[in-house]
Amino acid sequence: MYVDSILKGLNIMKEILGFHLNGCPYCANAFRAIDELVADIHINWVEDQDAHELFKTHPYEYYPNLWFDLDKQYEAQPGESYAQTKSLIKTVLDKALA
Repeated sequence: MYVDSILKGLNIMKEILGFHLNGCPYCANAFRAIDELVADIHINWVEDQDAHELFKTHPYEYYPNLWFDLDKQYEAQPGESYAQTKSLIKTVLDKALA
């Protein structure tokens, strides 16, 4: 608890790991939403083709998806609109900064 309050005071955010697929329209929406929501945030993006080992500990069906360590925070769903994507990603970013 004490460490959490110190980190919060230092404005240190949780590390975010994201998986994407090149050419994916949902991923394009996610990248656009992130650009609109924040200017200075780092997400460690991994392209699906490079995620073989990580997939063992970070299972997913859809792209993109975002994680805090081994805890999946977001996974796009078929038919998800840009507004939905942006809202869901905002929730993840808010948690990362909390």
